[in-house]
Amino acid sequence: MTRSHLRTFVLALLVLALPACGFHLRDALSLPADLDRVRVIAQDPYSALAQSLSRSLERAGIEVPAGDSPGASVLRIHSEQWESQPLSVDQFGRAQEYTLRYASVFSLVDGEGGTLVPQQVIELSRDYVSLPQDSTGSESERELLSRELQREMASAVLRRIDSVTRSRAADAAAGIAVPAVPPVAEPDAGTP
Repeated sequence: MTRSHLRTFVLALLVLALPACGFHLRDALSLPADLDRVRVIAQDPYSALAQSLSRSLERAGIEVPAGDSPGASVLRIHSEQWESQPLSVDQFGRAQEYTLRYASVFSLVDGEGGTLVPQQVIELSRDYVSLPQDSTGSESERELLSRELQREMASAVLRRIDSVTRSRAADAAAGIAVPAVPPVAEPDAGTP
C-alpha cells in the first residue's frame, strides 16, 4: 500500500468512526415561527447578556426593537448573578483555586402575553487557579472566563428556547395536547 492509499484509508476510517462514538453536529436553531420581533429586557440596561442575546437574535433574522413595540414578544432577563467561591487553599490559608458561577433567570412571552418559555434558571460555572503571588494574571483569567460564560449563557438561553419550541412542535405533531400556559401579568416598573 502506498502512502496516499494508507492516508485515504485512515481518513475514511476516522470519518466512519466519528459518528460511532456518538458525536453529531447540532441542528440549526429553531425559534417559533411567529417570533418575528423580540424585545430583550433586562434589569440592567447595560447587561452584557441582554446585548449578546440581541445580537444573536438579529443574526438569526429576528427584528429586535430598541424601544416599546406593541405586539413584539418579550425575552425578559429577570436576574443575573455572579459568584466566586474558593475551592482550595494553600498552607497559609490563602485561596488558590476558585469556582466562578453565573446564573440567569429568564422567560419568553409572546406578543399577546402568552408564555412561550416559562421562567427558568440556567447556571454555568468554571473553575480556575488564582495564585496569590500573580494577582494580575489571575484577574485576567477571571475576566476571560467571565466573557466566556456570558457568551455561553446567551447560547444556553437560545438553546433552551429552541428546545421548548421543538418539544411543543413534536407534541403537536404527535397529537398530544400542548398545555396552554396562561398569560403572564407584566410586573410594575418598580418591581423586578
